[in-house]
Amino acid sequence: MKKLYEKNEQTFAIVWIVVYCVLLSLANPLNEKIGIEYSASAIFCILLTIILFVFIRKNKLQERYGLCKSPVPARRFLYYVPLFIIATGNLWNGVAVNYSLSGAVCHIACMLCVGFLEEVIFRGFLFKAMEKDGINSAIIVSSVTFGIGHIVNLFNGSGMDLVNNLCQICFAIAIGFLLVTIFYRGGSLLPCIIVHSAINTLSTFANKAGLTLEKHMIHVLVLMFITVAYNLVLTKTLPKSQRANTNDTKDK
Repeated sequence: MKKLYEKNEQTFAIVWIVVYCVLLSLANPLNEKIGIEYSASAIFCILLTIILFVFIRKNKLQERYGLCKSPVPARRFLYYVPLFIIATGNLWNGVAVNYSLSGAVCHIACMLCVGFLEEVIFRGFLFKAMEKDGINSAIIVSSVTFGIGHIVNLFNGSGMDLVNNLCQICFAIAIGFLLVTIFYRGGSLLPCIIVHSAINTLSTFANKAGLTLEKHMIHVLVLMFITVAYNLVLTKTLPKSQRANTNDTKDK
């Protein structure tokens, strides 16, 4: 794995994206065979998380991929309040028990790991690999790839329909742009991992009763509005890079 990383960081990122998508797609039929929701998915995600974390730590890549504290004061990010609002989106229609106890535990474990994995792979590996060739293209590709990657939910046995999948893709692209902005301008991936994991984990208790298509689309549009607005504010108020942020902080 280290040899591939040293040879071509971009290829390394693409390989990880493919491995991640394939394993999670294979996990869905295994979940049904085991008889516990998200059991195989949780196992795969936990293993991938351990492998990635050990690789990053062993090769001292924590700062490169943002597994460190941001040098930028939280107030510059409005104390991340919009992220907390976005993270609660899955509970806006109320709370429900959607899984058995074992299924809920597996789902939560899986979703926590997915937050880490997707942030490290898309915002970390892919974005940093492309950054040196052009920051704008790196931001666009990492965000759009992250969003479109959710199309696998149409074919991997998750049971998601086309309309819900399209809504998921649109929101994922929007949140992708926001999170890569936070990483690029703040130098830390930790806020991105935390909010991504929270969004996923709280879906365990999302209440879908009475949630019509119209309500769901309004829900997604409101989340996207908050996401885009927050992104625009950060883009206008923060320097363009972590180094600029650090210098700006020291000057104050």
